[in-house]
Amino acid sequence: MKCVILCAGYATRLYPLTLNKPKALLPIKGKPLLEYIVDKLEEINDIDEIYVVSNDKFYNNFVEWKNSRKFKKKIDILNDHTLENGSRLGGIGDLWYAVEQKKINDDLFVLAGDLFFDFNLKEMVDFFHNKDKNVIGLYDLKNLEKAKNFGILELENNKIVSFLEKPKNPKSTLISTAMYIYSKEEIKNIENYMKTDKPKEGPGYLIPYFMSFQDVYGFVFKGSWEDIGSKEVYNKLK
Repeated sequence: MKCVILCAGYATRLYPLTLNKPKALLPIKGKPLLEYIVDKLEEINDIDEIYVVSNDKFYNNFVEWKNSRKFKKKIDILNDHTLENGSRLGGIGDLWYAVEQKKINDDLFVLAGDLFFDFNLKEMVDFFHNKDKNVIGLYDLKNLEKAKNFGILELENNKIVSFLEKPKNPKSTLISTAMYIYSKEEIKNIENYMKTDKPKEGPGYLIPYFMSFQDVYGFVFKGSWEDIGSKEVYNKLK
């Protein structure tokens, strides 16, 4: 299994904090956010390589971070060669960039690089192997107002039966955590998606696409989870 961490955004909502430093490397309790994610991934025996996708502006920041530390697993920093927010490839675009650059032909664990959580990710991997289907990591926000800012899902027997991106009237408080596991057989379907005119932003847009022709399952995490999408959230955690 390969892991792709999406870190190529420009985090303009966090300016000036992210003018000269990528969001994924902002410190939380004295440690870069991304390092917490890598620590969790290193607990998963299935994963043999981690790819961090950066933009050109912050590529050297990630390289310096990687070179200043020792990790159990091999980590590669990829440069998607975009220089500004207006030219970004989007989450799906960056995922496909990693697949093409590294010729990935393996199961894929994909997640955003701006997440702070205490979950055991191995439980999601075990669930994926058990179902042998695409799996999305979910979290119950238990707050309808906050849920409006996320992709909302409904489950029946762990199968996703509905998905809406940032609905005005959420049907549930179960949200996508921006963590996904795809089997290697799905790489061709991701390529097919890239050939459409569908959105290439957050990888959550792949969920309804896959749901249109196959079952997709949701794994509900227990614990704490935060998406560092605003200065308010970051200041609360740092």
